[in-house]
Amino acid sequence: QVQLVESGGGLVQAGGSLRLSCVASGRTISNYAMGWFHQAPGKDREFVSAISSTGLTTYYADSVRGRFTISRDNAKNTVYLQMNRLKPEDTAVYYCAGTPRGGQMSHGEIYDYWGQGTQVTVSS
Repeated sequence: QVQLVESGGGLVQAGGSLRLSCVASGRTISNYAMGWFHQAPGKDREFVSAISSTGLTTYYADSVRGRFTISRDNAKNTVYLQMNRLKPEDTAVYYCAGTPRGGQMSHGEIYDYWGQGTQVTVSS
């Protein structure tokens, strides 16, 4: 089993930055694809970003491309999401997810493990 714990959320003004971290425990995630998703109140969960096990391939939702950067440190069993130029519409709970399986990394269904989420609130 893999446990994922997110941190780094908070309240920030529009235009500001936050860095989310997702620390894994239980086993190494060096062979896991990892993703970030978010869910705003009253809305469905949405894909934000994903990164391959090696870190060589990254994916972004159109809404965050150019503002967010996903990265990973396999030695620390940790994945990061650097969020810059935040907008009020980025307000949501952000979830980290991981899977050792292949597949379409923007689809939540392929992920086997999920964290509890961290709240990000962007004020206008």
